Amino acid sequence: MNLITAVALKAILNSMKKCSKGPFWSDPSWTNDPYLSPFKPIIRSRFEKALAKTEQLKHHKSWAKIADYHEFFGLHRDKKGWVFREWAPNATKMFILTPANNWEKSSAWQVKGPDPDGIFEARFPDQCFSHEQLYRLKVVWNGGEGDRIPTAATRVIQDNVTYIFNAQVWAPENPYQWQSESPDLTTEPLLIYEAHAGMALEEGRVGTWQEFADHILPKVVESGYNTLQMMAIQEHPYYGSFGYHVSSFFAPSSRFGTPDDFKYLVDKAHQSGIRVLMDIVHSHSVKNEVEGLSRFDGSMYQFFHDLGRGDHTLWDSRCFDYGKQQVLIFLLSNLRYFLEQFQVDGFRFDGITSMLYADHGLGRAFTEYQDYFGDDVDEDALSYLYAANDLVHEIHPNALTIAEDVSGYPGLAAPAELCGTGFDFRFSMGVPDYWIKLLKEVRDEGWHMGALWYELTQHRDEERTISYVECHDQALVGDQTIMMRLMGGKIYDSMGKSNTNITTHRSVALHKMIRLVTLACAHKGYLNFMGNEFGHPEWIDFPSPANGYSYHHARRQWSLKYDKNLYFQDLFAFDKQMIALAKQTQLFTWDHPRLLHIHEDDKILAFERSGLIFVFNFHPEHSFGDYLVHAPAGKYAMRLDTDESRFGGLGRLNPDQEHFTRPLGDVLENHHALSLYLPSRCALVLARV
Repeated sequence: MNLITAVALKAILNSMKKCSKGPFWSDPSWTNDPYLSPFKPIIRSRFEKALAKTEQLKHHKSWAKIADYHEFFGLHRDKKGWVFREWAPNATKMFILTPANNWEKSSAWQVKGPDPDGIFEARFPDQCFSHEQLYRLKVVWNGGEGDRIPTAATRVIQDNVTYIFNAQVWAPENPYQWQSESPDLTTEPLLIYEAHAGMALEEGRVGTWQEFADHILPKVVESGYNTLQMMAIQEHPYYGSFGYHVSSFFAPSSRFGTPDDFKYLVDKAHQSGIRVLMDIVHSHSVKNEVEGLSRFDGSMYQFFHDLGRGDHTLWDSRCFDYGKQQVLIFLLSNLRYFLEQFQVDGFRFDGITSMLYADHGLGRAFTEYQDYFGDDVDEDALSYLYAANDLVHEIHPNALTIAEDVSGYPGLAAPAELCGTGFDFRFSMGVPDYWIKLLKEVRDEGWHMGALWYELTQHRDEERTISYVECHDQALVGDQTIMMRLMGGKIYDSMGKSNTNITTHRSVALHKMIRLVTLACAHKGYLNFMGNEFGHPEWIDFPSPANGYSYHHARRQWSLKYDKNLYFQDLFAFDKQMIALAKQTQLFTWDHPRLLHIHEDDKILAFERSGLIFVFNFHPEHSFGDYLVHAPAGKYAMRLDTDESRFGGLGRLNPDQEHFTRPLGDVLENHHALSLYLPSRCALVLARV
């Protein structure tokens, strides 16, 4: 559909009445960048196409009635017994295989079809299936056949001996009873704790949903973060894929427990005042055919683009065809399913860059706007993302959606009222890359304060962004966490508090300063990966033949942060205090920190935000006395000092000292400054009393 429908146009015009700056196509208010002006017609056309496609899908109905793939397809129990349906347009026959038929094709277990829409259906007496019974499909097509897992399976388990995956009936007599509702955190700053249940334990094995809820969730609460972003929820055959090679989209991974166990985790998080976001992988799917969707009905193009465009060469996976209506319904239903069945509070959409471009964005730098508005942009994918955000916010108005896009596509996190794609937030993916580049390539005395300020504060005005120093990407094998990059091999023998090694003091100081300046400059949110708040050593490496199937690096060494003799404990104490300060002061309510002072030779950076004065001395050697920093007139007290001894610092500042501004120059100009002692590699936060 190329033209916007009358109904769609009326709907968007009504929503535009809420926007004080008027309709998008008369004044695209978020396109205030003059270099974006030539592309306004393309932006408008893409938005209208997305809106029209959404209206065409919904057809005056709610998303709850449209996104019903999981309710129609799969195995369901009703008053007549069991009904099974599957979509397989290229298939000619279909059978259910179970222990009852010795896992062989049987006419009694045949699923009739296909009908003209490619749908198979069969009914079975009540006694044919029971809770926890295993089953799978045998799908037949012209020229071949294969075992398959139903596309809407909500429970899939792997046999520990044969390693074969099967669907499992999940129909407990006593369904899970929710104990709490999602907490209302709309007035709190967004502080995300990214976590993976399997590798969350200190013991070298795969952890479970229940163990995470009982033993790790209290650590998240203790740290002060208010939002849990869980990885690897959807079923994936290979543990080492970190959950990004999904096979069964509606099935929470059984290696971590049952669906009820995952509900328990979400429920307990809500009871603790923490919302739960889910890493959702709709950008691609695993290539596995028995366990996954690839060649499900014998064709390569049922869910995906055909060979070529349908293959992601870097990820070795299959890429969805977002132009197919049934694929859209499948993915949209997947969102609805997790929102309603597991009461998650939103999604972090993975791999959006791969979705947006026909070449998946591989090997491209995205240095000019033309890169975003060429013919290689997949407008069907863009329309899907718009519809996905519309669905999430209709079903759960307080839910959050986050875009993970490395290309920087404009308007992804612009609201729909301004004709954006509708994500609530996007990741500032350039921030961690900048820190890595700085630490790898530039000596400490060569850090450019102006460049640092620019990198940490730049964002599009229409979009809310989330900053982070490092996420799971920087912790994987082949990369390094910030603490590993700072300490190197000395992290194993030089983290004792009795150590006077200059590398240790530098690393502990910069670890705190880097985190504080990133948080303080973040636009609307901040993220930390599990364990990095206390400088977790080493990397993440899942069991594989290369490491002798070891779990040594697929775990978190929590005991380090509780050892009073190690600096890990001090780093955690600082991070906890830093997060508390962000919450107490509603740090992100100020959209833009206001620069007060910057000096390249002295390596000083000072700015104001949310009534706080942040002052950083990044100089590796020089401390400064009576250093003047512009500030609003008044008396100031210390709120945070990275150099405190309890934070692993040298204790060079008096925590009880009060600071009074003094006038500068002409009194009538009302210019004032603070006179401060600024130790080397130290940051302090002052609040006006």
